[in-house]
Amino acid sequence: MVAAGLIAVLLLGDYALAGTLLGTKHDFTGLNQRAGVVAMPGVAFSDYGNSCVYCHLPPERPEQDSAGQGGNPGWNRFVPATGAYDTYDTRTLDNKVRTPSPISLLCLSCHDGTMGVDMTVFKPDGWQSSKDAALHLRLNGADDLMSCGKCHNGRVAHSIAIKHIGTDLTNDHAISMTYAGLNNNDQDFRTPDSPYGFDNGIKLYDGKVECATCHNVHDPDVKLLLRTRADRLCETCHIK
Repeated sequence: MVAAGLIAVLLLGDYALAGTLLGTKHDFTGLNQRAGVVAMPGVAFSDYGNSCVYCHLPPERPEQDSAGQGGNPGWNRFVPATGAYDTYDTRTLDNKVRTPSPISLLCLSCHDGTMGVDMTVFKPDGWQSSKDAALHLRLNGADDLMSCGKCHNGRVAHSIAIKHIGTDLTNDHAISMTYAGLNNNDQDFRTPDSPYGFDNGIKLYDGKVECATCHNVHDPDVKLLLRTRADRLCETCHIK
């Protein structure tokens, strides 16, 4: 499990925090300080006071509890409506995938714009829902009161278009397919350095290409959260 494989952790309160999570774009608890505004946590979304809980299960909640509540097993996010996705497909694609894998559904549960970014299966212990006044906005570019795009449209505030992937994935890199370079099966792809990916940080998940293959959601230092330099990213896997 990826959730169990996080290393280099810091302890903050009762939760384990990935050492590089703090200060990233996925560190919602620090958003006020970094953005210089106070209109996000508590208004746009609930500030749970912990950076990890928006994706990771609180330690007191086992994996089976999440799945039993309709959550993504091992994670603190609900499973999106998988039938809503149009996935990438071409006649040269080695394997066709109609439904993204759970690890990519974790990313899409925010970035497809269908659920609020604070829509977690479980809240931290001590959270008082009676005091919650947040709008629970979606990472969606729509011009409505439930979407961040109401303000973040490039006019009132910076546009969120690049963050809102939507459910149409046909114009995005294919995900959740078995990597074509495994066991030298395809001469157009490089053989990974190990079953887990390449030495430069590009990762494989159970031999598959996922969102997190190229993107490191915990890294505060790399633009677009890429696992390696943009000019080397594609050629890590592709020979031509």
